[in-house]
Amino acid sequence: MLIKLLRTYLRPYQQSLVLVVALQLVQTLAALYLPTLNADIIDNGVVNGDTGYILRVGAVMLAVTLVQIGCSIGAVFFGARTAMAVGRDLRSTIFHRVQDFSAREVGHFGTPSLITRTTNDVQQVQMLALMTFTMMVSAPIMCVGGILMALNQDVPLSSLLLVIVPVLGIALTLIISRMRPQFRLMQERIDTINRILREQITGIRVIRAFVRDRQERARFTKANTELLDVSLRVGRLMALMFPVVMLVMNASSVAVLWFGGQRIDSGAMQVGALTAFLSYLLQILMAVMMATFMFMMVPRAEVCAERISEVLDTESSVVLPANPVHVTNVNGHLDLRDVEFRYPGAEQPVLRGVNLLARPGETTAVIGSTGSGKTTLLNLIPRLFDATGGAVLVDDVDVRELDATILSDAVGLVPQRPYLFTGTVASNLRYGNPDATDEDLWRALETAQAREFVERMEDGLNTRIAQGGTNVSGGQRQRLAIARMLVHRPEIYLFDDSFSALDYATDAALRAALARETAESTVVIVAQRVSTIRHADRIVVLDEGRVVGTGTHTELMDTNETYREIVLSQLSAQEAA
Repeated sequence: MLIKLLRTYLRPYQQSLVLVVALQLVQTLAALYLPTLNADIIDNGVVNGDTGYILRVGAVMLAVTLVQIGCSIGAVFFGARTAMAVGRDLRSTIFHRVQDFSAREVGHFGTPSLITRTTNDVQQVQMLALMTFTMMVSAPIMCVGGILMALNQDVPLSSLLLVIVPVLGIALTLIISRMRPQFRLMQERIDTINRILREQITGIRVIRAFVRDRQERARFTKANTELLDVSLRVGRLMALMFPVVMLVMNASSVAVLWFGGQRIDSGAMQVGALTAFLSYLLQILMAVMMATFMFMMVPRAEVCAERISEVLDTESSVVLPANPVHVTNVNGHLDLRDVEFRYPGAEQPVLRGVNLLARPGETTAVIGSTGSGKTTLLNLIPRLFDATGGAVLVDDVDVRELDATILSDAVGLVPQRPYLFTGTVASNLRYGNPDATDEDLWRALETAQAREFVERMEDGLNTRIAQGGTNVSGGQRQRLAIARMLVHRPEIYLFDDSFSALDYATDAALRAALARETAESTVVIVAQRVSTIRHADRIVVLDEGRVVGTGTHTELMDTNETYREIVLSQLSAQEAA
């Protein structure tokens, strides 16, 4: 999976790769040539006392060294730039793929895991690419070249390599095979840390309100300790690798000096050749050591590549139509026909046989007990989910066949938990319409009963909003989200329990202002509060995913037991009448 991923994302940078390989080849050949020149100086210059020869060959060595340095710098520069570009492309691809996901796929992976895969996992693959370009390319060249040059110096002494290299390879293979499962576990532990941190930072007020600080610290400590334990196991294996490599290197050097000294004593080998052979042996073992360093990174990068590929290979359950239908003027006529929605693998559908009709100029309300499928029903209209049965029609066109741009322009949704982005009040409102004027923004704020508190803010429309809108209250956040949708001015307004944080007076004033603003639009309201929806033109009652009643408040009070129970749980009989 790792090779496949790198092959795909390195394809646009083939020229840079060729250049990196060429520079690494030149600098490695230069490094291999230097011990031969050094042996030549010892055997022909130092032994004979020829100072001129030493200076001439020394100058050649200096020139070769300069070439090696220049090529090494160039290889690192182009290799680093290519690796960073691969990381950028991977992050961009994951981001755009996640943007295409429906709520089902996001829920399957989980937000913390998607963040880890986009950041930490990509970083591991990027680092592997960087180390490959700067170290791994030269390692096999140096290893093979070192063996050939060592054979050139002395063939009998080179037989030591037949023992040294396999011993080192077997030892490293045994260690690395134990590291891969630990790296997968490590990435999963990082997911857990991200999830707990996200929950604790987002829910800090709840934690303090219920005095759960100690328990949350214990939960984080447990997750942190689990990550520490895995990291220590990986660290111990890593710590074992370098002593093994150094032991083999030092033992090999002693063996070369021992047997080489005997060959010099017998006259079969010169001192310079032994020096060069020892240098080549060290270069071979350094190449193996560099490869070892890479092999330490490969298991973790391979696990990360698999996790990245899981995201990239996941297709969204909400698929754009191949031949989208273009509607010139959307009226906002909404029709749900025998709609069913079932999560993958679920025994029972969340929604079944749902029929709902909403017309322009009317307000349609949906009410039901918790878990009856109200939010899911609303999410089917803008295609946050796709119905698994039946059809959702806008102007008699199935939303699965309607052009996505037209659908997003026609439908506006204020979710159950409205979200504000980091920026200003104005930038959040213009999220619905980038070309909206300040006058448009103030008008939307006035309708949403938010103008008063925005005017009281020090900078008005330019007041800073924190991530998620955490520096404003829940009611203010809901009203700003409603104002944002009013700036968008869709044909179909969807309110998913969007008035729950408002007091009764503000709720009534906002609904009255909305009625004037959306007089010609289709309005669908999901609410728990009966007072919010009792004056709707049509009320749809959901119970366990099925429509059990449709009508006005008065009609349902007379004919529908489920609705009557909901109303009487909130209002007295006199108020309900």
